[in-house]
Amino acid sequence: MNAPDAKRGRHLTRNTGLRAFTGGLFARGFDRIVDRIDDGFDFGSVEGVLPDGSVRIVGGRGPGPAAQITIHHWNALFRLVRGGSIGWYEAWAAGEWSSPDPVLIFDLFMRNRVKLGNVGRSSGLAKYIGKIVHRLRANSRSGARRNVEFHYDLGNDFYAAWLDRSMTYSSALFAEPICAEESLEEAQARKIETLLARLELKAGDSLLEIGCGWGSLAEIAVQKQGVKYHGITLSATQKSYTDARLKMAPQASAESKDYRDVTGKYDAIASVEMVEAVGQRYWPDYLATLSRCLKPGGRAAIQYIRIEDDVFDAYALGTDFIQHYIFPGGMLLSESRFRAIAHANGLEWRDQHDFGLHYAETLKRWRTRFDAAVEQGSLPSGFDEKFISLWRYYLMYCEGGFRGGGINVAQVTLVKQ
Repeated sequence: MNAPDAKRGRHLTRNTGLRAFTGGLFARGFDRIVDRIDDGFDFGSVEGVLPDGSVRIVGGRGPGPAAQITIHHWNALFRLVRGGSIGWYEAWAAGEWSSPDPVLIFDLFMRNRVKLGNVGRSSGLAKYIGKIVHRLRANSRSGARRNVEFHYDLGNDFYAAWLDRSMTYSSALFAEPICAEESLEEAQARKIETLLARLELKAGDSLLEIGCGWGSLAEIAVQKQGVKYHGITLSATQKSYTDARLKMAPQASAESKDYRDVTGKYDAIASVEMVEAVGQRYWPDYLATLSRCLKPGGRAAIQYIRIEDDVFDAYALGTDFIQHYIFPGGMLLSESRFRAIAHANGLEWRDQHDFGLHYAETLKRWRTRFDAAVEQGSLPSGFDEKFISLWRYYLMYCEGGFRGGGINVAQVTLVKQ
């Protein structure tokens, strides 16, 4: 059933016996929640089956995906209103809602983010507690190490089971139009080479990478650019993997070090999706490090994830699903704020390139590979069904965010003045 076939926000079928039984303030209260969501949907539509058997359409007034959802228990809507994206995940984990394609649900919430306002954001006590917990996970020197260990030290074997062979855990850059024929590994190599091209490296130049991951950029930089490479990370498992990868390159090294403690001067700096782990409080420290460690005229190339400024203030005031369950201490960038701090540190912002739908495609392919690894039993032991479901939800949630346009990924060149 398509949204245009029904009056907006109306029940299409009704089990009058059940609704009468659950009636009164209880039913009307949940109807008002659905009304609030409907009022915020200018793009796309959702056809929802409610716990009493009724079917309701929300949205349908403008272009966008047509999603389907079944609310198995009224508590799912209560969790959404009180707990925001954290509560919505917990409702999904509890089996209180389901969808044939949850990515579309996440897409639509992001696509309609401005009109929805605080619908889908935590409120009351849940918001207050979440904010306290997030502050306790701030990326001080000790906190940053703990936060990195929480996510990245799940083990190299875990990530190797579903990343491509290059072990690159950031958005790929596909040829356009994006097509299935191009492998993820090819697109990841293009992303790295595009980023390195921004640095205008010459053989023998010194390159610092802040957040070296598993060494995929290091390997290409050393082999194809002939640079003197130094990478830093706070992840013990990533460092060991990178060390092994670079053992035949005497001009390359990796070190366990906080970016704030880096000394020395470099011709160039690369940093791929590391700044999201810094936190707004420490953006000035991060950019001051780039400025301090670059030689005059030196270039930094960074790849970063941002959340659009039209919702940044509301996002920054709370804690979302990703911050609570996946990346403690994490914070997507406000590009305008981050860019202003860069300028204040003598870094000229050049040649920004956005490619958010490429991240959506990357996440889709990661999820396909992750599901295959689960099916084949190739994940390392110790990851139970609860964790596997959490990780699958995380990949779908992020894909929907990029498809909905409220978050984006970009590369930019920063030139030291």
